[in-house]
Amino acid sequence: MATHTIPAALARAASDYAGTEAIVDGGVRWTFAELADNVYRCAGALTAAGVRPGDRVAIWAPNSHRFVVAALGAVTAGAALVPLNTRFKAEEAEWILAKSRPVAVLVDNGFLGADYVAMLPASGPRVIRMDQDWDSFVSSGSAADGTAAGAAVDDSDVADMFFTSGTTGKPKGVLSTHEQDIRVFTAWADGVGLRPRDRYLIVNPMFHTFGYKAGILACLIRGATMIPRPVFDVQQVLRLIEAERVTVFPGPPTIYASMLDHPELGGSDLSSLRLAVTGAAMVPVRLIERVRENLFPEVVIAYGLTESCGTVTIGSPNGDPAVVGKAIEGTEVSVAGGGPGGPGGPGGSGRAGEAGEVLVRGYNVMHGYFEDEAATRAAIDAEGWLHTGDVGVLDADGNLRITDRLKDMYTVGGFNVYPAEIEQVLARHDGVAEVAVVGVPDERLGAVGRAYVVPRPGSVPAEDELIGFCRERLANFKVPRTVRLVDSLPRNASGKVLKYQLTR
Repeated sequence: MATHTIPAALARAASDYAGTEAIVDGGVRWTFAELADNVYRCAGALTAAGVRPGDRVAIWAPNSHRFVVAALGAVTAGAALVPLNTRFKAEEAEWILAKSRPVAVLVDNGFLGADYVAMLPASGPRVIRMDQDWDSFVSSGSAADGTAAGAAVDDSDVADMFFTSGTTGKPKGVLSTHEQDIRVFTAWADGVGLRPRDRYLIVNPMFHTFGYKAGILACLIRGATMIPRPVFDVQQVLRLIEAERVTVFPGPPTIYASMLDHPELGGSDLSSLRLAVTGAAMVPVRLIERVRENLFPEVVIAYGLTESCGTVTIGSPNGDPAVVGKAIEGTEVSVAGGGPGGPGGPGGSGRAGEAGEVLVRGYNVMHGYFEDEAATRAAIDAEGWLHTGDVGVLDADGNLRITDRLKDMYTVGGFNVYPAEIEQVLARHDGVAEVAVVGVPDERLGAVGRAYVVPRPGSVPAEDELIGFCRERLANFKVPRTVRLVDSLPRNASGKVLKYQLTR
């Protein structure tokens, strides 16, 4: 068996942590040895169903022990995993299935009332129901056959094809190999400080790299217990943290804001919590300060994207919340026009401290977009640098700070405005829970800023008050001209704010 494969990591976990709880999901409590047995049987069953090395297997399911077994079973059988977003509608799912051409779709039907089976094309791939007779399907497989299939998997084989979020244009399938997944998330586990026998609450969707790679794979690599939840419900999460003595709970910034503002927070025993890992295009500094004061002793800010196998940089537990850290070991980060970063990185042509597009090079860069050479060439230049589309600044020590997305920038009277700077200011107002700033057309200036604000519970900040708050802290051309109070911001399932919906 090759050493840098997911089946090899499963075998090591089953040996090194055999008696340790691998997964807790309602009444299911499996050790790593029991998890491995279920995965091997699933791989054997998939092989018997006709799945062959190099095939693709799609999964349309929420977080659960079934997802874990199905995903690990598929890659152990030698297939590439193709996860489908649980919020997809029929047309969205059909497009990805037509593009990826899986030999089978594993479906856990009925999540949030969605009938996935009815949405699948009649002439599509074989459907295997995870909500009906799943235990019988897994039990029908030969663990010996699954183990043998896993031993045949090579480091360079494609392990998964995660599709980009599709916030601009059609989603593209990102190819990552087994070696990439294992190396990157070994570095991630080391960097964030994930420990053997940590109890890891996985609310991040497993169809996203944050839930699958930084969740399932990181726990497998490190020997930490997975505690999956299909949805984020603050009250349920608070009770689960207390009952299961959760130590690690990664997620987007918005989930921590919801916890901090929940009326039951003070009556919950959250003393077991140790580590939060978060990241987004704009992480509110004040929110991280509140999280460190009230929830987690250690909060790590990390940065990554699907095209970088999910990880680019990792910060320190007690570091500056405006900084997303340094490049993971063995990789390079640079800012175009803003100087080098990372070990031996050639960097850009400018000086450290100048803003520019963030570039990434190393073993974490995708092998490409599936069957899309033109898009791959546009994303990865001739020198191997991945162009992220994010704007950032590097300091002299190689610490990266993300300042915005290139596509989010707008121009006010000839001056470039990056919304994240304004969002950071507004997030410090006592009445603001969340905020997103976009540029809207203006006849005189070309564009002006508009802020969409989710108020904190019990607060109704006035538009003039918020604009004045910005005017005291920002140059006039950066100050939003209008403010809209909203109940929530439109987000995709991974927590990313869909700003294009705000500019319609």
